[in-house]
Amino acid sequence: MAKPAIQTLSSPQDRALEASRQVALVVGATLFVALCAKVRIFLPFTPVPLTAQNFGVLLVGLLLGSRRGFAALVLYLAEGAVGLPVFNQSATGLLGIAQILGPTGGFLMVYPFVAFLAGYVFERGRKSFVRAAIAGLLAEILLFAGGLTWLFVFTHSLARAAYLGLYWFLAAEVIKIMLAAGIANRWRKGAVKAQ
Repeated sequence: MAKPAIQTLSSPQDRALEASRQVALVVGATLFVALCAKVRIFLPFTPVPLTAQNFGVLLVGLLLGSRRGFAALVLYLAEGAVGLPVFNQSATGLLGIAQILGPTGGFLMVYPFVAFLAGYVFERGRKSFVRAAIAGLLAEILLFAGGLTWLFVFTHSLARAAYLGLYWFLAAEVIKIMLAAGIANRWRKGAVKAQ
């Protein structure tokens, strides 16, 4: 009796349905990050806005895992590169691929790797709030390493790059990490109860 059930689960229709579900999750994740990008505060002394966009990237990585999170953020960058309004509005007025190559582009370029790292760390071992927070912290370190490196290319000064892209954002990043970790942990607990 168990044998027909296994055959039913591996039918072409079931595989197509599962593939469609995975694609919908990835596309939905890009829309979520795009919505988060619209929540922003421009600071007058830096081209880097304070935005919920990287909170979205963290949450996508934590909830979808490393591979789907990476795929979602690669798709997100492709959507932005062709001019879809998925990125936050640039303080410099740049759009599309110019925004990716502009002063804040380093943050954008590492988004797939940030989501991958957050998902990778959270997938391994016991899933808990602490593990999700550590995954978020490591991912944020990677995010700022990429963003500040790119700002350094524009400013030729590490101190100036840190002034423009780090100091003003630290407190907000701690809040984003904790919020993303809390949501991921709660989501995981809900998924376990549903099974």
